[in-house]
Amino acid sequence: MMKKINPVDQFNRPLRDLRISVTDRCNFRCTYCMPAEIFGERYEFLPKEKLLSFEEIYRIAKVSVQIGVKKIRITGGEPLVRQDIPDLIEMLAGIDEIDDIAMTTNAYLLEKFAQDLKDAGLNRITVSLDSLDDDVFQKMNGRGFDTSKVKNGILEAKKVGLSPIKINVVVQKNVNDHTILELIEWCRENNLIPRFIEYMDVGNLNQWDLSEVIFSKQLIDQINDVFPAEPIESAYRGEVAKKYRFLDGKGQFGVISSVSQPFCGDCTRLRLSPEGEIFTCLFGQKGLDLRSSLRSGVSDEDLIHIIQNTWKARDDNYSEQRSSLSNKNLKKVEMYHIGG
Repeated sequence: MMKKINPVDQFNRPLRDLRISVTDRCNFRCTYCMPAEIFGERYEFLPKEKLLSFEEIYRIAKVSVQIGVKKIRITGGEPLVRQDIPDLIEMLAGIDEIDDIAMTTNAYLLEKFAQDLKDAGLNRITVSLDSLDDDVFQKMNGRGFDTSKVKNGILEAKKVGLSPIKINVVVQKNVNDHTILELIEWCRENNLIPRFIEYMDVGNLNQWDLSEVIFSKQLIDQINDVFPAEPIESAYRGEVAKKYRFLDGKGQFGVISSVSQPFCGDCTRLRLSPEGEIFTCLFGQKGLDLRSSLRSGVSDEDLIHIIQNTWKARDDNYSEQRSSLSNKNLKKVEMYHIGG
């Protein structure tokens, strides 16, 4: 085995996290991610032969640990629509150097898969759930689905031990901001960790407008008025959420402030797209193709060098430059393609 390498990028950031998008397909059409008017019945998603196989994903993950990766997150699209996804989890769980395997899901199919995912080696999940109000949720998910299957999936995941369970909430002004206290109460009752995300200008299709962003400070004040809380120290470098503990001891919540308080300086994440491109930023414009190298017989050593050199050349800090770049009409990769 090659000697482990720990490269840092142009801002001295190490590589620690690999986010693997296993599909560009999703059973929701959330307005801020995959709006239904664009991703309708005629939209052409990636054909199966262009997707990385589980063996190819495993190989990239396996060599990535040699350059610092310790944590893996499975994303999409919606990862549970990828056939046999527990098989991939089991393969990745066999990599000794990986400390943590997590998944981000909308949980609509989670009740069915929770036990199989746990048995395969998945450690924890994060669920995207923007509101418990059915009217609001139905409008935001673009499919008219109510919250019942999502809540059942979350509770089943809790039952089988996929924990801690985090609930991601993208907050939009005059859309779902009036429902966050209800969601917090439900999370407190069920020992879940809600995390409120400032509405971001991810991709090019969500018609992002700064006026629709509710800044985290305002949210924290709103929550504190009803559920007094105090800040908690970050658990590790690169943790994206600022955490708060409820003073009555009933759990915690987090805020992700990518717009008002960018955290690019501590970003340790590399993203792998379903067709095998690596991106060094959620707001990246162009990825580097690994699939062609994999399918042309590249050696593990050369694959490591490709990933390592890509990371070492990395100088992304989009969120910190947002104000100066936002008017330049940059074409960014879509969030549904590489996960959040």
